[in-house]
Amino acid sequence: MQEELTPQIIKTIGESGEEVYMKLQEIVSVDGKDYALLSVVQQDTLPTTDDNEEDELTIMRMNKTDDECTFELIEDDDEFNFVAQAISDSDEIEEE
Repeated sequence: MQEELTPQIIKTIGESGEEVYMKLQEIVSVDGKDYALLSVVQQDTLPTTDDNEEDELTIMRMNKTDDECTFELIEDDDEFNFVAQAISDSDEIEEE
């Protein structure tokens, strides 16, 4: 039986300095590092249960310390492509 988890909403700052709220979709580990798959939500309230599964996902690197977790954009194209390919390969395996 799969446990129903409450979605986590994360507030971050966008490129123009505006507040952006993102829903944590999944955490994946690739090559010993953790990455978060996030989708933008319109406000800091929990999304409804009829979320659109086709939402655009953002991949961010997770940096964990003892008492907090921060999210960082992946600026290295090679790292981003490596992580995106690993996630894509993982999705294909799960669908089989």
